[in-house]
Amino acid sequence: MTRIFLVEDDSAIARNLELLLQSKNFTVTHVSSREEAHRALEKRKFDLALVDISLPDGNGFTVCTEVKATQDIPVIFLTASGDEASVVTGLNMGADDYITKPFRPRELVARIQAALRKNGRSQSVFEVDGLQVDTTSGVVRKNGGEIYLSALEYRLLLVFVNNPQNIITRGRLLDELWDAAGEFVNDNTLTVYIKRLREKIEDDPGEPRIILTVRGTGYRLGGGNVSE
Repeated sequence: MTRIFLVEDDSAIARNLELLLQSKNFTVTHVSSREEAHRALEKRKFDLALVDISLPDGNGFTVCTEVKATQDIPVIFLTASGDEASVVTGLNMGADDYITKPFRPRELVARIQAALRKNGRSQSVFEVDGLQVDTTSGVVRKNGGEIYLSALEYRLLLVFVNNPQNIITRGRLLDELWDAAGEFVNDNTLTVYIKRLREKIEDDPGEPRIILTVRGTGYRLGGGNVSE
């Protein structure tokens, strides 16, 4: 599981970030100061650091320098302003990206995943019941043969792949498809897309083993594993 190091002194922001990242199957270690960050880096290994530029006992630039020197992992700065000088300073010190508060949750997650892929730390091939989903190339295969999905079918499959241990409600799936399509997607449309996706990826769509129905709630992914 991907380990995120969160350095953020605002407790409310930190808690919301922890809940968001944990819902995406990241593990999160949170500290609120430069000194706490130093101690944590001595004890643990991480895959990516999210670092607030403003800290109570200094700034995030020194944390970035220590992260790069001791663990060489991607660093994304969190900044409360679009101050160009701070952004440039951070990037010049080796930061991989920055995002300005307040930020959209999906944008932050996308930035994290992009930084992990660029750094070679992202697990990109998901396998379940003969189905392989390579999230780096976007290629989907079933028992070795390539399957061609529409953009919305692929987006729907990714929701399950990115949340392998969670029950996904129909409401959340509707939000995801609506966001991807840029147009309204209703409950009947979702049912149609689930049916189409099952017809393409299941051995027996009538007895699905990959996308399982949770009665009265939504759906969940069948047993699987992620491998590099």
